[in-house]
Amino acid sequence: MPPRHPSTILATCVVPWDEHEQLIETVFRQEIGHLTNLGIHHLYIFGTAGEGYAVDTPRFRDVVALFREATQDTAIRTQVGIMGMSTSQVIERLRIAYDMGFRAFQISLPAWRTLNDFELLAYFREICTTFPDCDFLHYNLMSAPRFLTAADYRMLVDHVPNLVATKNTAVDPNSLIDLIQRVPELQHFLGEMNYAHGAMVGECALLPSISLALPDKMHALYTSGRDRDVSHLFETQHELRSFTRTVLGPLLAQRRIDGAYDKILARLSGLDSMPLRLLSPYQGFSEADYEACKQRYDRWIE
Repeated sequence: MPPRHPSTILATCVVPWDEHEQLIETVFRQEIGHLTNLGIHHLYIFGTAGEGYAVDTPRFRDVVALFREATQDTAIRTQVGIMGMSTSQVIERLRIAYDMGFRAFQISLPAWRTLNDFELLAYFREICTTFPDCDFLHYNLMSAPRFLTAADYRMLVDHVPNLVATKNTAVDPNSLIDLIQRVPELQHFLGEMNYAHGAMVGECALLPSISLALPDKMHALYTSGRDRDVSHLFETQHELRSFTRTVLGPLLAQRRIDGAYDKILARLSGLDSMPLRLLSPYQGFSEADYEACKQRYDRWIE
């Protein structure tokens, strides 16, 4: 049974904010063009890296509207992430993006407390049946109160036909095997550190973060996984792990929120205009942090 969503590389667009925490439109447009020039044609906004947890409704409208305008006459496939503390909050923002023309969405679970099984199914059913002509990806966040298992997805996929994919960038290899084998209907988007293991089990997709700074390695990882080129696959994964420890290691020790690192990586990938600031109260990195990281990056790629 083929997955409900094709295998691909899906990347986030981080949001550039000015000193007043307003969207910098020119840089956002540059970013979309930059990512497509890196060979990525499936883009989304408002995951963790995109600060979907921090954005208010006026900023949400502004970013979604510009994302639509900048991509609607292109071959880019788009997705909008929605985060909320209740079903109604999520549906409210879904309606905003839906009315602007979006039909693919990424949702996560409410974070205030752990959902029980009844609440979990009710959440997905109500959201997904409200928008039956849309596709939904579930962002399975390790820090969420409830981290979904293969058994959870098995239950959901049997009741929610337009749940088409998961984002499981942190799941361990043993759980990953269970996930891909037990829920083949869903396309599972994996990160650089677990994609290789997933590709050995069955079809999966790649959601890059670190490798955006090394686009050749990103495409090599995805292609070797798709082609089951085992030696090249794990060699590339090892190189990306080494890159992470060497180039980002000193920054990772500070345990900032994801977007802080992703904006560093956007700069390292060649998008020099990307500012490093995050929405309050979250702390981005300084220009000095970036310059030190850039020096390590330059030494690594020599």
